[in-house]
Amino acid sequence: MEKGVTMPIDFNPHLMFNYNINIPQKVSTQQAFVANEPVKDTFTKSVNVQNANIDTNYDGIKINKKSFGTIKKSGEEALLYTITNKNGASVDLSTYGATITGIKVPDKNGKIIDVTQGYDNVAPYEESPVGHAGGTIGPCANKINNGKFSINNKEYSLECNKDGGKTHSHGGTQGFDTKNWNAKVLPDGIEFTYTKKDGESGYPGNVDASVTYKFDNDNNLHIKYNAKSDADTLINMTNHTYFNLDGAENTKENSILDHIVTLPNSSSFTVNNEMAVPTGEIQSVENTPFDFRTAKTIGKDINADSDQLKIGTGFDQNYCIDNYNGKDLIKVANVKSPKTGIVLNVSTNLPGFQFYSANHLGKSAQPNGKSGSRYEKRSSFCVEPQFYPNAVNTENFKEKGILKSGETYNREIVYSFSTEK
Repeated sequence: MEKGVTMPIDFNPHLMFNYNINIPQKVSTQQAFVANEPVKDTFTKSVNVQNANIDTNYDGIKINKKSFGTIKKSGEEALLYTITNKNGASVDLSTYGATITGIKVPDKNGKIIDVTQGYDNVAPYEESPVGHAGGTIGPCANKINNGKFSINNKEYSLECNKDGGKTHSHGGTQGFDTKNWNAKVLPDGIEFTYTKKDGESGYPGNVDASVTYKFDNDNNLHIKYNAKSDADTLINMTNHTYFNLDGAENTKENSILDHIVTLPNSSSFTVNNEMAVPTGEIQSVENTPFDFRTAKTIGKDINADSDQLKIGTGFDQNYCIDNYNGKDLIKVANVKSPKTGIVLNVSTNLPGFQFYSANHLGKSAQPNGKSGSRYEKRSSFCVEPQFYPNAVNTENFKEKGILKSGETYNREIVYSFSTEK
């Protein structure tokens, strides 16, 4: 690559889930759904790596499918897939929003607990979309100032759904997390696909997007994002799962403040204006509350005297990833619960990530979560790998998240779970 040339967003040739296996499947079911009643699985698929050319670390996983309820606005049925590995850990995935609705992993005593916030049927995701819980965010994650951007000297206007109509956020009210994706069962995971039409939500291009989830026997959840467009467009996809490593039933305010966080490869962050849109300035974390290069609890500095913390009402900042090159997976976050011993490591080949302490949960519009109570302020945290917010409008940010016609968007996030005593 020539010096000074911006790396294309598909520069990631060696991180492909390509096992040369094609299992065509169109998801369809007529099964009825009754809210809050168990639904019998429509199938169970077991994986035997001796019969497929896949990594042995997926041997013995099982994939179940059942109804997740009817989508009110379209009458379509949402489906819920569960990938369970041979150790009993599992991931629940909904076709609505290609959403993570649950991740169940063992604690230090071997007890399986759910560490993600969410709901037990599709209705709350559709009717009370507070916080984008677990959803696939797109076409463009985070904020775009004034809802405007230009590609090839043409200006595009998007819905301004945030900050009193001054910013576009997370793809708007009709973003990717509000769509019912098609699902395909792979030998070792689930591939969700969605085709965005030209002009949908204001974005140019017909875009074929996919999200592939694979959960292995070491409790690593691999998330692979892929997209192609017939016109130059903006693509910046991520996942918005809310984690509480003490267990998702811990819904009370400030319940994650004792989680211990290390952000080992972030020596700088992007400075925000009063609407939490980056100004273009990149600041060192040195001598700021945002320095997590050495482990500390979330609660230690969350209420420090900082203009940036006041803007986000806590941690809600885009961190820059040191030594980013667009192809290598870099470990960006390590979070541990002293109570359960569960450790979450996050790796990605994206240039930044939003570290968010769920400061805006607890709104009256929120429905009760799957544990039966409302998720309150700072009852969870998010680590959302991404291109820098508003990069398309910010001269100082080199990578704009622009996908050229004929190129392929190819990025990855890995959530890895383990335990420490």
